[in-house]
Amino acid sequence: MQNQLISPLAHLQLHQNLLQMEYHYEKEAYKEQTERAGIPRRVRQGVCWYPVLTGRSYYNSLNQLVVEINRREDRDVEHLFEYGRPVCFFTPTAGGKLRYLNFSATISYVQDDTMVVALPSPAALTDLLGMTDLGVQLYFDETSYRAMFSALEEVIKAKGTPLAHLRDVLLGSIAPASRQLFPIRFPWLNRSQEEAVNRVLGAKEVSIVHGPPGTGKTTTLVEAIFETLHRENQVLVCAQSNTAVDWIAEKLVDRGVHVLRIGNPTRVNDKMLSFTYERRFESHPDYPELWSIRKAIREAQSSMRNRSRAERDTLRNRLSRLRQRATELEIGIDASLFDEARVVASTLVGSANRLLTAHRFTTLFIDEAAQALEAACWIAIGKADRVILAGDHQQLPPTVKCPDAQRGGLDRTLMQYVAFRHPEVVSLLKIQYRMNEEIMRFSSRWFYHDELQAAPEVRNRGILMWDTPIVWVDTRGMDFPEDQQGETLSRINRAEAELLVLQLQVYMEDIGKERLLDENIDFGLISPYKAQVHYLRSLIKRNAFFKPFRKLITVHTVDGFQGQERDVILISLVRANEEGQIGFLSDLRRMNVAITRARMKLIIIGDSATLCRHRFYRELFEYIQKEGKVVVLSE
Repeated sequence: MQNQLISPLAHLQLHQNLLQMEYHYEKEAYKEQTERAGIPRRVRQGVCWYPVLTGRSYYNSLNQLVVEINRREDRDVEHLFEYGRPVCFFTPTAGGKLRYLNFSATISYVQDDTMVVALPSPAALTDLLGMTDLGVQLYFDETSYRAMFSALEEVIKAKGTPLAHLRDVLLGSIAPASRQLFPIRFPWLNRSQEEAVNRVLGAKEVSIVHGPPGTGKTTTLVEAIFETLHRENQVLVCAQSNTAVDWIAEKLVDRGVHVLRIGNPTRVNDKMLSFTYERRFESHPDYPELWSIRKAIREAQSSMRNRSRAERDTLRNRLSRLRQRATELEIGIDASLFDEARVVASTLVGSANRLLTAHRFTTLFIDEAAQALEAACWIAIGKADRVILAGDHQQLPPTVKCPDAQRGGLDRTLMQYVAFRHPEVVSLLKIQYRMNEEIMRFSSRWFYHDELQAAPEVRNRGILMWDTPIVWVDTRGMDFPEDQQGETLSRINRAEAELLVLQLQVYMEDIGKERLLDENIDFGLISPYKAQVHYLRSLIKRNAFFKPFRKLITVHTVDGFQGQERDVILISLVRANEEGQIGFLSDLRRMNVAITRARMKLIIIGDSATLCRHRFYRELFEYIQKEGKVVVLSE
């Protein structure tokens, strides 16, 4: 690993410079995309809804003026709108250009084709309601960058503080300390999970729970949090994405833990919504009084005009008393919510929320830490005395868009760095409960020092009698050319996609329609390339055979399948060229994700002549030749 011997401060300054490169690259890319791309293209990219209708407007429990925005067309197009992201509004002009309204808003909630946005002022609502032809698009989000840069500055400048000590342990050569505790037995956990929980409890500064695919990382982390709460009053639990935060928060709620969720979940459901700060605020016994006072304040402000000086003075005095009482109620409700909570949960960037400004935690748990930029981790670490990192740095890395920043190492995570410098704090979970052993074994050898074992109940799992769990359908020698799709760098291989869909249909026919539906046997179709994914979806949609099974088939990129699993996985590798170029297929962490999603059957389709020039694919191909089955179409 590069930079392995540099000082903590040099490491952080390098990371700061790389983040600055990413920031400028993303900002310029956004500007260029906005200026060049027309509305239909932006809608397809998921960054724009057009046309939209405005719905009801109201003040939410945080006293923000919000308005509902409803998508009218292209409702099946995936989008990137999510809680906390800024948006701007536009209307087309007669000359074909766009006129942007001179304010931005923040997404408060998104579900399906409806979003709720918080507006900066009543005047902004007036502007919106006056529009008959309206669109909304994502605005360049500087909020997360501001939070990350601020956190980096804070940790760089820290001297003689708990943060400075934690920085020098995590990034330097100071050995992490631990307490000698009598080991606790957890009969419902396996041995490696039990050891991981005990090492978390004994760590003074840092511990890592390394969870390869299917090894029960979330189960282990929830147990570690639950046990920590026997020793501490309150902990902070974070993750990179809203989805990951919601997932672990739900598991804690199921264990009876009182969770306070900061920020509205993107994947909103009734269970987690009832634990958000906003919903708990509304449910507090003092909230009705606060709501009525806020309403009285707004009415008094609007009636200030056209009053005599004496009347205005009287109103100002009344407003002062109302505001003082409102502040007292807000502080009291806030204190009550935090006093009751055993776990405060948020995204890493969300931990910069003003609601957490005055709060400090003994322990911070970061789930999916291997997918988080290091700078984002420091936002939350600044609020804690020790940190527990959980994830798998052999799976998907953080998303980095700037090629130079990526080459410089921006996608190398804090978890990865700490695991390299302090391997003694890493607990590897070794029993996996997802995959047939033959599907698991290559990943174990290549990524996990051959230490993974399949649990007895999944070791020989399969669907058909005498089936081969892992198959490579080899397209070498076939006329299956790859193409670059449009103006993008995405690749497509139509012949390979059609072959994959045929393989899927044949396998489903072998299983039988009745059994497929009775047992809900599910299928995942994966390709690293978005263009190939879109083409596969169109093939499935056009083929009448798949109509009864649509709910059982998911087609997505590798990134879209992170954290998921299916009974059967089919992978289209796309690349087929005489030069042996494989592009970002050389990011082996993505391939680790792809080949470890299957429970019982894995079918890989690709051109071995192209792919096997790379050592990873060559060894994977040879492994399948020996342990599974290779089907060579040209023979």
